Amino acid sequence: MNLIWLGHSAFRIEIGGSVILIDPFLSGNPKFTGDVAQASAGATHIVLTHGHDDHIGDTVAIAKSTGAQVISNFEICMYLAGQGIENINPGNTGGTIDCGAFAVSFTQALHSSGTIVNGQYIYLGNPMGIVVTPKTGPSLYHMGDTDIFSDMALIAELHRPQIGLVPVGDRFTMGAKTAALAVKRYFNFEMVVPCHYGTFDMIAPDPSEFIAALGGTPKVVAPQIGETLAL
Repeated sequence: MNLIWLGHSAFRIEIGGSVILIDPFLSGNPKFTGDVAQASAGATHIVLTHGHDDHIGDTVAIAKSTGAQVISNFEICMYLAGQGIENINPGNTGGTIDCGAFAVSFTQALHSSGTIVNGQYIYLGNPMGIVVTPKTGPSLYHMGDTDIFSDMALIAELHRPQIGLVPVGDRFTMGAKTAALAVKRYFNFEMVVPCHYGTFDMIAPDPSEFIAALGGTPKVVAPQIGETLAL
């Protein structure tokens, strides 16, 4: 099982014959200098946490070129269906979708979700976190864009995720110290990968403050964009 950070909140997860892209904001990401076609090659599933442009990203183009199934909340799936995406698999907070080699469970997140089209705001459902649970291999909790909330304790109890993908950039999500508190108070992660930093000047440029606040426990890995982590 491989985990590849593609910058911002975008990840590529390779589980056997399945390739999952989470929030594939690539071509519009000023820090992503790779090739979008290469980063999305072989994609079988695209999972979206919420409807902001820096998370939906290249979903339409990738889904059309690869045939990947888009998994998200009902509103986002219907919005993308209107753009010609036929292979959708909608769910919502609290639900789990069995995808064969893995399952996707939707959790709550404290954020917002929508986009602007032709000057009109479109509501795209509640934001979510996601738990990816493979049949074999460690489970991952992508928190989405969120603040800390006490029901993270229930997410930990219900899903027991082993890998945490944690936003640390502040302003639009938790900042470093709050994110570290969420990790230490509510979870028993084997490894944490920080995200949602360094993309824009308005958010934290790096995860150093988050790493320092954790104090060495649990293990933190801050990969370079495009780097593969073997789990």
